[in-house]
Amino acid sequence: MKTRFILIQTSHAGNVGAAARAMKTMGFDDLVLVKPRWANVLRREETIQRASGALDVLHNARIVETLDEALDGISHLCATAMTPRDFGPPTRAPREHFDLLLKKELPALDGRTLGAKNTSSPEPVAAESGIGFLFGSERFGMANEDVYRCHVALSIPTNPQFGSLNLGAAIQVIAYEWRQALGGFGVEQVTSERLLADADQVAGMLAHWEQALTAIGFLDPAAPKKLMPRLNQLFNRAQLGAEEIHILRGVAKAMIESAQPKR
Repeated sequence: MKTRFILIQTSHAGNVGAAARAMKTMGFDDLVLVKPRWANVLRREETIQRASGALDVLHNARIVETLDEALDGISHLCATAMTPRDFGPPTRAPREHFDLLLKKELPALDGRTLGAKNTSSPEPVAAESGIGFLFGSERFGMANEDVYRCHVALSIPTNPQFGSLNLGAAIQVIAYEWRQALGGFGVEQVTSERLLADADQVAGMLAHWEQALTAIGFLDPAAPKKLMPRLNQLFNRAQLGAEEIHILRGVAKAMIESAQPKR
C-alpha cells in the first residue's frame, strides 16, 4: 500500500533527517515537505547527519508549495494532532485506527473527502490507493483547515502529565505502528544458535571437577556424600555449551595445579 509522510512547514532541518531515518527503519521512503523553512533543507549538513544513512529517502523526497500537491495519489489522510478540533475528524489511537482501516470496518469517513470539510455524498474508505500521514510545524502544530481535511486525527497515547513528543519521535511511533499493522518485520537473530554440550562432555568435566575438588580438600573421597550428584544436576540445569565446558575444565585444571606442592 502506498504510504506517504507529509511534513508541513518544518522549521528544523534536523527533524527532516530524523524523519527520513525513522521512515527507513520501518521500510518507508515516500517523504514530501510542504513549504519547509529552508529551501535547501534536503542538502543541509544537519539534515544529512540526523538521517544517519537514510540518504536515499532524502534523495527521493519532494518539496512542494501546497498541501494539495502533496496529496496526489493519497485517498486516506491521517492528521497527527494531540488536541481534538471542534468539527474535526474522529480522534483515535494509531493502533485502533489501523486495525479498523485494514479490516475495512471504518464508517464512510464521516462525510469527509480530502478536498473539502463536508460533503453530502460520503465516499467509502479507499486506502488501497494510498495513505498519508500529516505532521504540522514544530512551532505551530497543525492548522485547523489541514486537520479538517483529514479522515482521522491520530493521537499517540502518552503520559497525561507530559505528552510532548518531538517530530522525529512522533514519526517513528506512527511508522512503527503502521508497519506492525501491515505485518511487521521478523526479528533477526543477532547471535548464532547455541549448541549444547553432549552427555560425554558433561561427564568428562564432572570427573575433572571431582579430581580438582579432591585435590584442594573440598571433597573427601571416603565420604563424598551427595556432592557430585548435586553438581551433576546443577550443571544439567545450566544447559552448558561446549565453550562453557572448556572454561570449567580450565578452572578444574587451575585448582589441581594450585594444590600441588611448590618446587
